Amino acid sequence: MSDTLAIIYFQVILFIYYLKHILLIMLKTENLTSCFISGGVVCSKPRRDLIEFLPKASPYQIWSRSLAADSGDLVDAVVPFMGESITDGTLATFLKKPGDRVEVDEPIAQVETDKVTIDVASPEAGIIQKFVAEEGATVTPGTKVAVISKSASSDTHVAPSEEKAGKDAPQPSPPAKEKKMEKETLKAEAPIKEKPKASSPSYPKTSASEPQLPPKERERRVPMPRLRKRVAVRLKDSQNTFAMLTTFNEVDMTNLMKLRSDYKDAFLEKHGVKLGLMSGFVKAAVSGLQNQPIINAVIDGDDIIYRDYIDISIAVGTPKGLVVPVVRNADEMNFAGIEKEINNLAKKANNGTISIDEMAGGTFTISNGGVYGSLLSTPIINPPQSAILGMHSIVSRPMVVDGNIVPRPIMYIALTYDHRLIDGREAVLFLRRIKDVVEDPRRLLLDL
Repeated sequence: MSDTLAIIYFQVILFIYYLKHILLIMLKTENLTSCFISGGVVCSKPRRDLIEFLPKASPYQIWSRSLAADSGDLVDAVVPFMGESITDGTLATFLKKPGDRVEVDEPIAQVETDKVTIDVASPEAGIIQKFVAEEGATVTPGTKVAVISKSASSDTHVAPSEEKAGKDAPQPSPPAKEKKMEKETLKAEAPIKEKPKASSPSYPKTSASEPQLPPKERERRVPMPRLRKRVAVRLKDSQNTFAMLTTFNEVDMTNLMKLRSDYKDAFLEKHGVKLGLMSGFVKAAVSGLQNQPIINAVIDGDDIIYRDYIDISIAVGTPKGLVVPVVRNADEMNFAGIEKEINNLAKKANNGTISIDEMAGGTFTISNGGVYGSLLSTPIINPPQSAILGMHSIVSRPMVVDGNIVPRPIMYIALTYDHRLIDGREAVLFLRRIKDVVEDPRRLLLDL
């Protein structure tokens, strides 16, 4: 025990000795580099001074992190934290060029992940000195993307324009011009004199069964975006995992469209958002899920998980791919709340500012292909959910009403469900509930 205490005492004395001399060096030197000495000492000293000071047999090790520049003028723009479940991304594009002026927190590049697009912002105002990473490279949180100079002038980094270079270029002398014209004349006359006799074009001989492929120069090969890769993997996994079956029905949209037409102005004036058809279908889906809770459930191994909450995912097509933001607790919201939330999420999705948390979860999905003119489709389930409702375009069709043939605005709706969990009876009753509520919205008021 006494030997152990003696060793500890010796280590403490040696540590205090080293610390004393390190502090003396710090007072004498102005060139700073951030360093960390194992054992708990943090200092700002040149690494070479510390290495020369410490003996080779020293028990203390040094790790150093150089600042951007000795004067503190250069700073690094790095990839930010991208979310709990995201470990890397692809550097999609640079929004600026070397020599451009940037302000604090101004985006200079975009990183595509499996779920969202994240901006790499400038930590300081200044001039972009150079880019360290390349477009298309895989980056992780903390990866250095660019170097920013806080004091450099943008004039020193801007390359002269081609127009200016053309004006400043020396003009050829008159003799040089004449020689150049003579050469061009000879070149133009040569093909005329040596022009061969016209011959019939020859085509490569191919067998009757050989396919005629288009030339490769008429094709373009581009990398698949990470979001598209993620969507492809999830959809294929859904197809491989679920026993998917689709059932269809048709909905007479007359009453819901009349409701919107009668109250759209008053609704907009009071709530500040337009009354659309999507809120009616969300409320109808909520009613259907409450009547058929198995459709709101999910298989987890050998168990069935029933959810006592309803989070509706709304499929939104964006320029960068399909995203599915979630309307939380839709069963507790009215028409105005649903319209406001959908409008807010759609704007974020199209602007690329939607967060991962706003797309996570969801117990049931609604996809509206009708906005693009789709007449009928079989949507694919959004894992790990168990069903998805597909809406389609509204078309005026002849219908029999009270024994008379009249034109009616009709929409086909489709429910794709996991047949391992949901039987045809529950699926048909759910879709029938959607039809009843949409065709007569008064059922929601009377709870019928």
